[in-house]
Amino acid sequence: MTQSTDAWKARGNYFTYRGHNIFWREEGRADAPVLLLIHGFPTASWDWLHVWPDLLGRYRLLTLDMIGFGYSDKPRDYTYSILDQADLYDQFLAMRGVGEYHILAHDYGDSVAQEMVARDIERADRPKLRSACFLNGGLFPETHRRVRFQSLLLSPIGPLVSLLTTKRKLSANMSAVFGKQYPPDAETLDAMWDLLRERHGERIMHKLINYIPDRIEHRERWVGALQTAEIPLKLIVGPVDPISGSHMVERYRELVPRSDVTELPGVGHYPQVQTPTAVTTAYFEFRDRLATVCL
Repeated sequence: MTQSTDAWKARGNYFTYRGHNIFWREEGRADAPVLLLIHGFPTASWDWLHVWPDLLGRYRLLTLDMIGFGYSDKPRDYTYSILDQADLYDQFLAMRGVGEYHILAHDYGDSVAQEMVARDIERADRPKLRSACFLNGGLFPETHRRVRFQSLLLSPIGPLVSLLTTKRKLSANMSAVFGKQYPPDAETLDAMWDLLRERHGERIMHKLINYIPDRIEHRERWVGALQTAEIPLKLIVGPVDPISGSHMVERYRELVPRSDVTELPGVGHYPQVQTPTAVTTAYFEFRDRLATVCL
């Protein structure tokens, strides 16, 4: 375990969801606006480590490792889905007594956030979602460009691919999606491998990858949520990301009304890890504008 993942885990807690232990963290003033951080695949809430201190200066931060990820339980006999993960966040918000909140999401977490936006539109009996900000992720299945590793996990040999996953293979894939200008350092790669290997998470990657067909099945609902939401939306993106970079931004601007986009030059799939200050600067500008409008 790296020093950073060890410290992250030490400050967390656990609650039970459907009989399984879920790792979560909360920090910040009780009277500060709540910001819910939703991580991506195949890592965990640790991804927010580098933006956490700056965000903490303004917000009450809540995050967790979704079931199947990080320090949460990773049951093998379990049907993993985006809808189930959204249910998990609903329980988490209720447990923490949240009345209203904002979302900052990445990758897999973008789809969870889209489902939560859709639920916010449909139901008045939920904690009120005030805004949503997305980092790189497959907001539109038609623009999601899978890497070979993802396609193999989705194939009939997916279980074997999971078992044969190595640190070297994970590091190669991460380096490719980070891009050349801001490559991952050794500590980042070590942390990502440790988080994946925790509780033998590499053995269920072929189950977690079901988020890709989930996105196709629920496309109209989740894209429709972006198009009809009355809450402010923001996209902060690393354009050189081969999975969901500049080509995804083009589609976002085409489909989402009043598109508010910040592109970070030279950045790839993990903006919050690669250029954390640029991400928090763009996010603060977004939230500051909201505060001005509310006044």
